[in-house]
Amino acid sequence: MIRAFFILFCSLIFSSCSSKVPTLESRIETVFSYAKKENLIDEIVNTTNFDLFSLQNKNSSCKNLNIYLEGDGLSFLNKNSISSNPTPVNSTILKLMSIDKSSCKVYIARPCQYYMSSSCNSSFWTNRRFSNEVIDSFNEALEHLKLKYKNSTFNLIGHSGGGAVATILASKRDDINYLVTVAGNLDIKKWVELKNLSPLLGSLNPKDFTSKLENQKQYHLIGTNDEVLPKELFFSYLNSFKNKEFIEYKIIEANHNCCYESEFKKINNLEK
Repeated sequence: MIRAFFILFCSLIFSSCSSKVPTLESRIETVFSYAKKENLIDEIVNTTNFDLFSLQNKNSSCKNLNIYLEGDGLSFLNKNSISSNPTPVNSTILKLMSIDKSSCKVYIARPCQYYMSSSCNSSFWTNRRFSNEVIDSFNEALEHLKLKYKNSTFNLIGHSGGGAVATILASKRDDINYLVTVAGNLDIKKWVELKNLSPLLGSLNPKDFTSKLENQKQYHLIGTNDEVLPKELFFSYLNSFKNKEFIEYKIIEANHNCCYESEFKKINNLEK
């Protein structure tokens, strides 16, 4: 277990982060409590660029593996202050993962969440959060998991920025059975324009990969009250497809982090 190292690292390096948001220590405790409750084990997946924190079942053989990709986490403390650590405060994707009763599921945090690689710096949870280095790291992680679980295909499920990562990742692989996004950031350029944000220089944009996703089965959940990632982003992404045959979506009464559970149960036979 790497829990003891995390807590020690947190207390030595980030003790000053206790303010209006939960401390790093409490955020780490939360994910380990979740893992214990769900009978999952923690594992660091080593890749060339980053060491990615994951939660996994003990199952060693799967035909298809459900991959749950974390959102952007605590990227900023406020509009003008970058967080010293992007570990999530309240993970929506873990709530959705708990609905999935399959034994073939893996949660993967974004780079520098829960575990700081030597290559970590704040650009990887701000302007370069969807960079080539990040996508390549997840690509390597999937290859590692494929060897471990002996699966032939993946379902990629991503919330918020995790939806962006899942979408770009799906465009680069031929073993993705289903792509699912929940309140996903699917047009980075339009997002920064709508929100008057600084451009994410160094990041890839999911919308730019739609030509490679024409035949990819997809399902997208969009919240009518999502003020973080408005529905216009999804429709900008959707309208860039010539062939929309494989794209399903549903707009529901939800905000950015709540409440998608009941609809998610119906997706991809996750409801048991």
